[in-house]
Amino acid sequence: MKDRFFDQEWKRSSYCGNIPAAAGEGVGVTLNGWLRRRRDLGGIIFIELWDHTGTVQVVLGPEMGKLYEQAKGLRNEFVLAIKGKVRKRPPGTENPAMATGDREVLAEDFIVLSPSKPLPFEITEADGVDENLRLRSRYLDLRRGSMQDNLRLRSRAAEFTRSFLAGEGFIEVETPMLTKSTPEGARDYLVPARVTPGRFFALPQSPQIFKQILMVGGIDRYYQIVKCFRDEDLRADRQPEFTQIDVEMGFITEEDIMALMEGLMKGLFQSVLGDCLEVPFPVLPWHDAIDRFGSDRPDLRIEGEVQDLDECFRECTFEVFLKTLEGGGVVRGLRVPGGASLSRKEMSDLEARSRELGASGLAFFSLREAVLKGPLVKHLSNGAQALLVERTGLKEGDALAVAAGPWKKTCEVLGQLRLEIGARFFPRREGAWHFLWVTDFPLLEWDDEELRWTAVHHPFTSPNLQDLEKLESDPGQVRSRAYDLVLNGTEIGGGSIRIHDPSLQRRVFEVMGFTPERARERFGFLIDAL
Repeated sequence: MKDRFFDQEWKRSSYCGNIPAAAGEGVGVTLNGWLRRRRDLGGIIFIELWDHTGTVQVVLGPEMGKLYEQAKGLRNEFVLAIKGKVRKRPPGTENPAMATGDREVLAEDFIVLSPSKPLPFEITEADGVDENLRLRSRYLDLRRGSMQDNLRLRSRAAEFTRSFLAGEGFIEVETPMLTKSTPEGARDYLVPARVTPGRFFALPQSPQIFKQILMVGGIDRYYQIVKCFRDEDLRADRQPEFTQIDVEMGFITEEDIMALMEGLMKGLFQSVLGDCLEVPFPVLPWHDAIDRFGSDRPDLRIEGEVQDLDECFRECTFEVFLKTLEGGGVVRGLRVPGGASLSRKEMSDLEARSRELGASGLAFFSLREAVLKGPLVKHLSNGAQALLVERTGLKEGDALAVAAGPWKKTCEVLGQLRLEIGARFFPRREGAWHFLWVTDFPLLEWDDEELRWTAVHHPFTSPNLQDLEKLESDPGQVRSRAYDLVLNGTEIGGGSIRIHDPSLQRRVFEVMGFTPERARERFGFLIDAL
């Protein structure tokens, strides 16, 4: 076989997964692909030949002479070119799990295009393969069915997105990859400039500046599927390099962009996954999201919510809760259906977890035999106990976890516990996809390290016009015209209405601690464009 090479003679006439059932007996085919599995049965060799379209069974018999002996040396992932004839599988040997399971190819000749060394792991869908091992042999990992499916799904999603946005009057514009650093919320990746030693380009965290210039330039509807770069700690939903669908529209309101994105999501899920989404998506202000779910990206698959218990404990005799309420803090609770079954150790573990998350502690109540029980019950009057049961909807066998402290931190701690124990205790809502718009984010947040106000989203986000009078006097209470799209507890998109008034943009820069000179140095071109 060593003197036989791939040429026009061995070019495939059919893909492995596309051998037509109607081909019938005796039709000749040439196949190229990888040997996925080999079996020797009763003097006959069966191999499964694979390419990106699927798998077909190839039969090699002793009548092939030397080629049959050489076939005994074939191993998994050898790359082969095979000539043979299509035939129906004998009755009783069909494989309904394969698209080509009712037919096979009787080999007449083959060549090895590339042999394979022993594999570090099998190319199967079995769990348990170490991720680092998969990454070291990425070329093997990419042959797995799930990886192939992911890449093709991504390609179909990009194709649909381009078609949809083009139909809505958008044009695709590429923006520069080498740019200057701008405050976007994460650190920049820097690229040294060879011709100007000591100076650097920044890789864009988003095309923010460029698309605003496009809007000022009259483009009106822009999009691109673009790479973004953020130098931040790795998490499951935070990567140093990622791709986003970037969209910008001129002369619109929040409702316009929401309607557009809902149409895109509905069409995308229908086209790519065959799933029908209900639109419009629900809308929840940021304050309500934190107050009810302890998160600005609530997972609506879980039914339980954080509950306001201030009134239940306002007259209690427990000093910690009283001082918290008197100091402007809150008392919040999380009903745990069936949680009375929690052991002392499990309650202790949850209490320790709450401290890890920043709470001062966690108190538990339970309802057993219609009686409220727990170490803090003695600090509540009968009326307060009845109000607590009524307010939380406690039922027989339920537990209630209660925390007290600053509003945002207390809600976030209980919100995280809601997620961590949700699979065990909380009912799941029907349906696979639960979308949500979160709106009215704070415009600014205080940075204790830099000792200044910083943008929650970016410095070009428009404040809510109703809050403009608070911009200088109480920046933390100013709402923004920003919105995030959340799916099953994950933020999958976000945007905002931009500032179009240069004087308002200067005011925002000043509140963020930029002197007029510094603001002009960094953003003068944008201010001039506005």
